[in-house]
Amino acid sequence: MIRNTIIKQKMNVVRSLLDDIKTKQLQWYGHVQRMEEGRLPKGIMKWRPPGRKRGRPKVNWAKGIRGLMGEKGLMEEYWNDRSNWRKKII
Repeated sequence: MIRNTIIKQKMNVVRSLLDDIKTKQLQWYGHVQRMEEGRLPKGIMKWRPPGRKRGRPKVNWAKGIRGLMGEKGLMEEYWNDRSNWRKKII
């Protein structure tokens, strides 16, 4: 673990890969939310499969995004202003 830290310092790595993935997820979420209602990606994001599954509920993409938004202090309506959204998610 210490070697990783030393390598990151030598390579001037500031952000982790996980941080970059979370940022890209939030960028995509904001992009889709700003789409017109009839667009396929927006419809797919809102679609919920019918029926009930047994076992422990799995964390789906939407719940993960909401949790990530909570971590960063983002509100649902923030995605309306694209430039402000991008500033807040980074």
